[in-house]
Amino acid sequence: MHTQLITSTIVSESERTAFVDRLFGISYATKLEPTVLTIAERIAPEYSGGYWAFHELGNGGFYFAPSIGTPFDVICENGFEGKLTPDALGITACLYAYSQLSFGDGRFAQTCAEHYHLLREFMFEHAEARVILQATD
Repeated sequence: MHTQLITSTIVSESERTAFVDRLFGISYATKLEPTVLTIAERIAPEYSGGYWAFHELGNGGFYFAPSIGTPFDVICENGFEGKLTPDALGITACLYAYSQLSFGDGRFAQTCAEHYHLLREFMFEHAEARVILQATD
């Protein structure tokens, strides 16, 4: 059985708003983005804001991650302590947020559940899969 690697493509600046609107509607700005940023601030105390790149995944998934290149010291509620690259921090924060938001009602919660599984599928192919798993499990 041969499986193809899941691609990750940066969403261009001009397409960002339409892209997240198509996936999440207004709930991106009102629920998903604030939840992801709050989680990033909580687990990476040195994180202090900045531009986040949007990643469209070949399996239909989506995540966003800080664009700065310095790894973050991360401390998670599950006891994990370690360093994550900005990309891995974004994946971790998005997985936490998708999981948390999937327990709500309605279409947005269902969409978050779907994106959790799509992102987790991609995460297993990521160079930092082991530490992301430690941070999220």
